[in-house]
Amino acid sequence: MKRGSTLFLRMAVFLIGTPVLALGIFGLTWLPKNPANPDYAHILYPIVIGMYVSAIPFFGALVQAFKLLSYIDKNQAFSELSVKALKNIKIYALIISGLYVVILPFVFLVAELDDAPGLVIIGMVPVFASMVIAVFAAVLQRLLKEAIDIKSENDLTV
Repeated sequence: MKRGSTLFLRMAVFLIGTPVLALGIFGLTWLPKNPANPDYAHILYPIVIGMYVSAIPFFGALVQAFKLLSYIDKNQAFSELSVKALKNIKIYALIISGLYVVILPFVFLVAELDDAPGLVIIGMVPVFASMVIAVFAAVLQRLLKEAIDIKSENDLTV
């Protein structure tokens, strides 16, 4: 397969990571220093720390996506390396979901103190989004594993 065939997907993965990196460097530093209500500034610290920690598995998953695209470029899409990359993406997505589940009680406290019930729903979005990614990666991993098994059986019968 030509190397340029996955160029669009590589650019998409890069564009997904760029705002998260920019937000991590520039965006979240002002949040706990200057809250709208200083009474619950101490509740914002675990939320911000959790957001920073969740960037680590996020970028790990992006690296695995780049690896998966390079395997596709090298005609190794149906290999154990691709299955391993999908497994790592699934694990990283579950880690992100778990981190945001831990953050959710603090989001609930902020929503209760600020009288903003919609904040809880917004706090649940990363949990469900990363769970969807984990389930999708698990399904793709299982399908790829079965395709590899069928391919190896066909190679043995020839």
